[in-house]
Amino acid sequence: MKEVYLTGITTSGTPHLGNYAGAIKPAIDASRRADTENFYFLADLHALIKNTDPAAVQQSRLEIAASWLALGLDSEKAVFYCQSDIPEIPALTWLLTCQTSKGLMNRAHAYKAVVQENEDSGSPDPDKGITMGLFSYPVLMAADILMFKAHKVPVGKDQIQHIEMARDIAQRFNHHYGDFFVLPEAVVDESSAVLAGLDGRKMSKSYNNTIPLFAPEKQFRKAIMRIKTNSQEPGEPKQADGNTLFEIFRAFSTKQQADDVRVRYEEGIAWGEMKQYLFEHLNSLLNEPRERYVELMAQPQEISKVLDAGAEKARQHSAPFIKDLYSAVGISAFH
Repeated sequence: MKEVYLTGITTSGTPHLGNYAGAIKPAIDASRRADTENFYFLADLHALIKNTDPAAVQQSRLEIAASWLALGLDSEKAVFYCQSDIPEIPALTWLLTCQTSKGLMNRAHAYKAVVQENEDSGSPDPDKGITMGLFSYPVLMAADILMFKAHKVPVGKDQIQHIEMARDIAQRFNHHYGDFFVLPEAVVDESSAVLAGLDGRKMSKSYNNTIPLFAPEKQFRKAIMRIKTNSQEPGEPKQADGNTLFEIFRAFSTKQQADDVRVRYEEGIAWGEMKQYLFEHLNSLLNEPRERYVELMAQPQEISKVLDAGAEKARQHSAPFIKDLYSAVGISAFH
């Protein structure tokens, strides 16, 4: 049997370098292997947790789909679909919710981070502004994974907890109802660390510190030039590890290329020179995919055809599986 790989990106903004390094690149690499079956999706239901602007959600869905295809995803070899086109996923979410302890959700990093922010601000309500969508979204993520019996889930290091939660939820369901779910494993590409953004924090739409993947060339260069650096002078030896410019370069280069740049850090490369070098390196890698992306964005109907075909293939798995699961919990036709 082939190993099943699955991953997705939340449609809550414009795709950025961190998305590519952490999820898209390893996923596309996996899809080219002959020994894998691959499910990749637009997590548009997840987007509703934080985004209440319908136009922004729709635009992000289009941009992210175009990005995957422009970067080389072969929709003939992988099942590429919108989460919202698979009605069995919300159905499975409820079945899993009924087996998920509140204590497990209390430990979710995203939830704890907002609670901490509320406490730090002196709010008398630690749950201020927290919706049930935010609180329980690890269950929806578990449904995404478990529905297609994924063995491997390519993620950034910051997402490992969610895969562990999916395993916990699956084990509890299996214990009660039988051996239905595969226990997924996180796949973390060690060469693609969680990238820092313009301000040194994790590159994230939430922090508004991202570098858009397919920004026009001039805007792309301008964004890279805005990356925060320290006050070390040209000629002064610099530490490569932990430096935002170097970590971004390493995520998109060979080991030899990264080693060569590390030497230049030791020799005291100027920050402006390093930013220009990083821009030229990334721009050469993204130039051709950028052209393809622009073409796809001008033909949204073509993207819809690809996603519709992907949803049809996905439902060949999800429709019979949810029927089996309903029967297992006692919901089936009377005879």
